[in-house]
Amino acid sequence: MALALAREVDLVVVGPEAPLVAGLADRLRAAGVAVFGPSAQGAQLEGSKVFSKQFFARHHIRTAAFRVASSVAEVEDAIAELGAALVVKADGLAAGKGVVVCSDAQEVRAAAVEMLGGRFGAASKQVVLEQRLSGREVSVLALTDGRGLEVLAPAEDHKTIFDGDRGPNTGGMGTVSPAWISEDLLARIRREILEPTVAGLNAEGIDYRGVLYAGVMVDPAGQPWLLEYNCRFGDPETQPIMARLRGDLGAVLAGAARGAMPAGALSWDPRAAVCVVVAAAGYPDAPRLGEVIRGAEGPWGDGVTVFHAGTARRDDVLVSAGGRVLGVTALGATVEEARRQAYAAVDRIELPGKQVRRDIGLRGGAAG
Repeated sequence: MALALAREVDLVVVGPEAPLVAGLADRLRAAGVAVFGPSAQGAQLEGSKVFSKQFFARHHIRTAAFRVASSVAEVEDAIAELGAALVVKADGLAAGKGVVVCSDAQEVRAAAVEMLGGRFGAASKQVVLEQRLSGREVSVLALTDGRGLEVLAPAEDHKTIFDGDRGPNTGGMGTVSPAWISEDLLARIRREILEPTVAGLNAEGIDYRGVLYAGVMVDPAGQPWLLEYNCRFGDPETQPIMARLRGDLGAVLAGAARGAMPAGALSWDPRAAVCVVVAAAGYPDAPRLGEVIRGAEGPWGDGVTVFHAGTARRDDVLVSAGGRVLGVTALGATVEEARRQAYAAVDRIELPGKQVRRDIGLRGGAAG
């Protein structure tokens, strides 16, 4: 904040979720700095699963049935009421790893007890247990100035660590844009999920100028259900979206920060974009840090961008400094072409024990 004031910065775009939850946007606005990012109260849509699920219920936004638990006894009550096919979520921020999808009561108990026992510290003093939905997920990001919406091109994330959607959840191992959904379904998501959210925030007097990133499950009947919100540009969804975006994004964000977002200023490259994450050995539980990375600086061909996520410089050598290290993103006339270019770049990057899913973009389905 001091740096923004000292440099007389025109616009601050807050990236990580933790500063938003801690109220950075509020402090910047109070100091007269234009900031794209919700207030601390608004950031509770991501910062507290309890707050968000109760908000959805208050404003009649379609979401899975749920119960909140802070004890083993309340977990048992939730199983008795909702059944055993549940998703267990830590209430607070858990770096994308505070979600366990369960198939039976034993798994629910184990996940809930581990979280309530302090796996994520204060973030898991309470857990949300919600009925498990079936279908296919899509990520829909929208920009808002507190009133209007600019819905960005949808993307599809691949959450689990291994091919075939196996293994534990991660923060995301790769993404494709455009996603498989139709324009009609995207319009429904706007009408039935995003617009009621903005209306609900206004009704509750919550200042929200920033990203509404909706994780949506589309059931076999084509009905969209809101799983959760992130309150910032999500990784690795943003990489392929930004690769396809055309227009002056800075002007749109500045307008949103001031409460007057320009309409129709953004358009989309018709090509597909695929992002493949290069993760460290041991991710997501115990990523190996400090490993030397070679080949990450290219040169790359047209349409290939390597985004740095968990890297650092040590004695002028690039090393791993996080679980998800790089997001290798490529454009192509088709998803298959984008995949080929992305994986060709991935294979030129050397990182001891690197983890890469090899099936990003293979799910198929019609793009919207």
